[in-house]
Amino acid sequence: MPNLRTSSLSRRGLLAAGGALGLGAALAACGGDEKGSASAPGAGKSGPWSFEDDRGRTAEAPSTPKSIVAFVGVAAALHDYGVEVKGVFGPTRTSDGKADVQAGDLDVGTVEVLGNVWGEFNVEKYAALAPDLLVTAMWEKDALWYVPDQSKDKILALAPSVALWAAQTTVPKAIQRHEDLAASLGADVGAKKVTDAKAAFEKAAARLRAAARSKPDIRVLIGSASQDLFYVSLAKMSADTLYFQELGVRFVEPKVNSAGFFEELSWENVDTYDADIIMMDNRSSALQPDALTSKPTWAGLPAVQAGQVIPRTTEPVYSYDKCAPVLDALAEAIEKARKTG
Repeated sequence: MPNLRTSSLSRRGLLAAGGALGLGAALAACGGDEKGSASAPGAGKSGPWSFEDDRGRTAEAPSTPKSIVAFVGVAAALHDYGVEVKGVFGPTRTSDGKADVQAGDLDVGTVEVLGNVWGEFNVEKYAALAPDLLVTAMWEKDALWYVPDQSKDKILALAPSVALWAAQTTVPKAIQRHEDLAASLGADVGAKKVTDAKAAFEKAAARLRAAARSKPDIRVLIGSASQDLFYVSLAKMSADTLYFQELGVRFVEPKVNSAGFFEELSWENVDTYDADIIMMDNRSSALQPDALTSKPTWAGLPAVQAGQVIPRTTEPVYSYDKCAPVLDALAEAIEKARKTG
């Protein structure tokens, strides 16, 4: 993860680099994610296709799109519903060529990678795919995640686009919107694989609710690390942690900066907040706990000494299959946690 300074990066760029942990969801319970597809599940294979996205815009095509290009996390969610894409952009491969954590179960060797880092999107390769549809996430209203502003107009001129909220929503709502899109693209959302995954998700949610209720004194801190700074996020500002909060998980509440989303702490002040569990940003752009062992203030944190540091799936793949394990992991951590202070 690069050495970040808030003043030198746009908010979206800082989010992508791992410094912040999700954008606004203060009004998530009534967020704009109730729109539906104009197509019934599995429909649209031989006739006109349309889908109203979370910008309130309707994407249209003469027939169901087949040449789909998507942000890697959205592509991974569509894959879980049986909808495959031709190209992806966003963190797809790590430096050793393996699948990035955000790629889910995608076979990253068979998709065209148009850009692997923030600001990178090969428009020529995109055009060569003859795209029928571009799909991405949206952390800020009308801002297309990982679609560079400098080439956005050229990109959007080549195919219809769909944007789905990754903030200002909660996990179940985000999953439903990805499922709506998959259904419009021909997925069988009633397939046993999907219904089994939904049942597992609901079971995991009940488990997390019960764990939080059984240990009301456990406090969780949401962290992300760079070489110079440690970021503490406000839970209500991100879809996953807002949902965990709704299920009863108690989070540390940082004194956020003027943007309202997170607080930047120097490593000398990383012990500002007491926490029993630390959830650490698992994206490849953020420093992971094993890279922090040389920082004495990190090593001295009670949660670190207690072995109560867990990964946080900061940008979830919004399918039931991928989100159920996330809930189970946090439930297990709370079940096993002890007070550290």
